[in-house]
Amino acid sequence: MWIDRHIEPLLLQRAATRPVVVLTGARQTGKTSLMRRLFPNHAFVTLDLPSEAEQAERDPGSFLARYPPPVIVDEVQYAPGLFRHLKAAVDRDRGRAGAFLLTGSQPLGLMKSVSDSLAGRAGIVELEPLSFAEARAAHPHLAVEEFLVRGGFPELYANLDIESEGFLRSYVATYLERDLRQLLQVSSLRDYERFLRAAALRTAQLLNRSDLARDVGISGSTAGAWLSALEASHQLVLLEPWFANRTKGLVKRPKLYLRDAGLAAFLCGVHTTQALHSSPLAGALWETLVCAEIRRAQSNRRGGWDLNFWRDRMREADFLLHRAGTFHLADAKWTEHPDGRDAEVLRKVARELSAGAVQSMSIFCRAPNAYPIGAGDVQAVPLAVPAGFEGWI
Repeated sequence: MWIDRHIEPLLLQRAATRPVVVLTGARQTGKTSLMRRLFPNHAFVTLDLPSEAEQAERDPGSFLARYPPPVIVDEVQYAPGLFRHLKAAVDRDRGRAGAFLLTGSQPLGLMKSVSDSLAGRAGIVELEPLSFAEARAAHPHLAVEEFLVRGGFPELYANLDIESEGFLRSYVATYLERDLRQLLQVSSLRDYERFLRAAALRTAQLLNRSDLARDVGISGSTAGAWLSALEASHQLVLLEPWFANRTKGLVKRPKLYLRDAGLAAFLCGVHTTQALHSSPLAGALWETLVCAEIRRAQSNRRGGWDLNFWRDRMREADFLLHRAGTFHLADAKWTEHPDGRDAEVLRKVARELSAGAVQSMSIFCRAPNAYPIGAGDVQAVPLAVPAGFEGWI
C-alpha cells in the first residue's frame, strides 16, 4: 500500500531545477521507496550492497560508467570517494536537472561530502516519518492516540498487521548495530541503549546534560558526543529558546525532543493507548508529537518560519514561530478541552512580544473540532484539522 507524502511536490521541484538532489532522513522513513516511485525512469543502485559500495569508492569512474545519469544512488554515504567524480560528471552537463538523485541516512559524513564536492549543485531535502494527516489519509479511522503510540514509520501503515512494538524493537537494534557503530566508537552498545532510553524519558523537557550523564553513569563529554550522534542520525532534535533581550530572565537551555513520538513512547515503555492514557508521561509524549507535526508542516511546505520556544521564570509557550518580526505561539495540551487558564498562559507570553506582532495563538489538543477559547484570540486546534497549521506555513 502506497501512502502519499506531502513532501512529494518539493522533491519533484528540486529534481526539475537542480542537477543533484540529496534526500536525507532517518532509516525506515521511506527515502528509497519515495525516490523510486517519483522517478521510475531513473536507473537504481544501492550502496547497501558491499560490492557496489566498494566499486563506487575504489573505482568511481567505472561505477558511473555502469550507472550513467539519470540514476538514483541509494545510501550514498557508504562511498564518500564517489562525490568528486559526481562533481566532474555534473560539471560536464551542468544544465541537466535531476541527473543524480542521492539518498543517505547518516548526514554527518554525507553533508560534509556534499558541501565539499557538490556545493551549489545539490538541492537537499529531509524526509521525516509520516505526519498524522498522511497516515490518516490512508486510514481514515485512525485515532491520534493510536498514531502517537504506533509512531510514524511508513511500513507500519502500509501494513497494519505489523506489530508496532516488535517493529520498533528491531528498529532500535538496527540503529545501534549499524548507524551508531559508524558514527561513534562505543565500547558498550548496552550503555548507549540505556542512554537512548534515558533521553526518551526526558523528551519535551529542558536538557540538563550533567543530569543525563549522571543517570546513565557516563562522563559529560561522552553524553555530549552521544547526543550529537542522536541528532546526526535523525533520532533527536534540540529546540532552542527564543530571546531577543539577553538581559531578561529567559531560559537559555534547549529542550530535547525525540523526532518520532512512537519511538519515544516505545523507549519509555508505553506500548498501548491504554498505557498512554494512564501514563504520567502522556503530556510529554503529546508535546513530542505536536513538535514533530509542526516541524513536518514547515519542512513539507517550505514555511520558512524559525521554530523555538519561550520560557522564563513565570511564563512559557511550548512553541514560538517567528519570521520578519511576526510570531505564532502555541502550547501542546494532553486534554480534550483546554480552558481559559491554558489560553491565558499564551496571552502573557504575547504581551512580552512586540505589540501586534503575534499573528495567532493556538493550543494543540485532542478536541474533536477546532473552537475559540474565551475572547476568541486563542484557538483550540486538534491535530486532525489540517487548517490548524495554515497560518504556520
